[in-house]
Amino acid sequence: MDKEIRALYDENTIRVYQAYNKIIANEAAEIGTFGKSFKLNRMTWIKPSFLWMMYRSGWGTKENQERILAIDIEREFFDHIVRNAIISKYESDIGISYREWKEQIKNSDIRCQWDPERDIYGKALSYRSIQLGLKGKAVKEYVDEWITDITDITEYVQELRGKKEKGIDISLFLPKEQTYIVH
Repeated sequence: MDKEIRALYDENTIRVYQAYNKIIANEAAEIGTFGKSFKLNRMTWIKPSFLWMMYRSGWGTKENQERILAIDIEREFFDHIVRNAIISKYESDIGISYREWKEQIKNSDIRCQWDPERDIYGKALSYRSIQLGLKGKAVKEYVDEWITDITDITEYVQELRGKKEKGIDISLFLPKEQTYIVH
């Protein structure tokens, strides 16, 4: 299965998505980054694929994932994350031994998972999308330095979900994501 990063991006920023409860989302949207309700000591996962975030959050219906945030971060930092990520589950074809991988995991604040991309109904597609986990120093840098804008897109997601549930084709209303190449 092919691996692709598809995202909404421009010359300077790339958009990632996260889902939170009302308290964390309100605070983040208000101050433009994550505040005191956000736990810096936990792994946080960012996803550049809108539809993968919709699958993961149940289109904003899962508990503590009712609010969807679109977070724009600087591309240079996103590229840094991808280049320095350690795959979260060992695979024999990554070119290192299990012991070497365990050592890398122990010493890294950045994880990577490639999960099947999803269509609007949650059905797996023929390629994998990336999600990136940040902890420790990486999550602190993400919160304090990398975020350029946070937009609460919950109403947009609710509108799309409503149209989808009525059988309306929402493909024209989705973010125009393109294949992203890490530099």
